[in-house]
Amino acid sequence: MAQAQDQAKTGKRQTFVVSHVREADFLAGLRPYALYRDLGIAEATDGLAQAHVIRLRPPFRPEEASTPHYHVVDFQMIYVLKGWYKTAFEGEGVHTFEAGSCWIQPPGIKHSVLGYSDDCELLEIVLPADFKTVTVESL
Repeated sequence: MAQAQDQAKTGKRQTFVVSHVREADFLAGLRPYALYRDLGIAEATDGLAQAHVIRLRPPFRPEEASTPHYHVVDFQMIYVLKGWYKTAFEGEGVHTFEAGSCWIQPPGIKHSVLGYSDDCELLEIVLPADFKTVTVESL
């Protein structure tokens, strides 16, 4: 019954999924300075959303990580699982987030990574699962 209601709201079928942590599941992805652990949400939601754990690779290298950009998304939420993460947002300034911090990046907000701890891990949830990242000149 609940599955039928979810499908009626979104037009997409959702399935049950479980993801247990395995080191082998952290793979290269969108950014060269990060490893991504896909949590299986994109497949389970037929592309409605994606969720992954991002493990940032030390050391922080500004030439790799600090390129200003934005994402073409409907929703993006990030939660710091471990360590700290520093970023600048257009119109919002510079913020340093620590374990337990959470933020929403509105669609299209320009941002740039300014630093992160050697043990930084983030949980990111994005809608839709398939989205574009656009590089910009500056914030």
